[in-house]
Amino acid sequence: MQRPASALVSTIGGHGRHFLRQQLQQRAPPCDVFINHRGVDTKRNVAGLLYHHLHGLRLRPFLDSKSMKAGDRLFDKIDAAIRECKVGIAVFSPMYCDSYFCLHELSLMTELGKRVVPVFCDVKPSELHVKDDGSRPLEDILRFRAALEEAKYTVGLTFDTLRGDWPEFFAQATDVVIKNLIEVEEEEAIKRENNTATKIEFN
Repeated sequence: MQRPASALVSTIGGHGRHFLRQQLQQRAPPCDVFINHRGVDTKRNVAGLLYHHLHGLRLRPFLDSKSMKAGDRLFDKIDAAIRECKVGIAVFSPMYCDSYFCLHELSLMTELGKRVVPVFCDVKPSELHVKDDGSRPLEDILRFRAALEEAKYTVGLTFDTLRGDWPEFFAQATDVVIKNLIEVEEEEAIKRENNTATKIEFN
């Protein structure tokens, strides 16, 4: 039986509802969820629709075509959004690894210790490879391969855009994103408490 996507928040319990209420009541960061994707493959379907779905839940997703304006410096804006986000969604697709930008974003999220939710869209993890065609520095190739391998061995979602159940996919994706956001918030709260206790101890 399909779960209506609009009713998703009620299915994940009080924590999910509390988190969404907090986002409405407080001045939230500019970006909660960074959507890393290959535009030619997924901007008009999975990535674009996921952006609108999360935005409709009053979260703050970042998608380059929706969150940037003419005159914005590409790397500055995107890198800042990655640094500010709490969770990343990496939408892997057949042409994903052909893009320097996709691999750069994935590597930056990994290096900053961000939680990354992999979505394997019309592609299997085993089909994703960073090719060394001589056009990229070896340092970048090594960074990209390390980040890709980490993502491939992270539990994620798989989706077939031709035969998949779209409402169920959005329900599952939103469920996973919100649960990760809640866990990140809890981890940050513990860190703040520990830092406060340490300051008091030394004072």
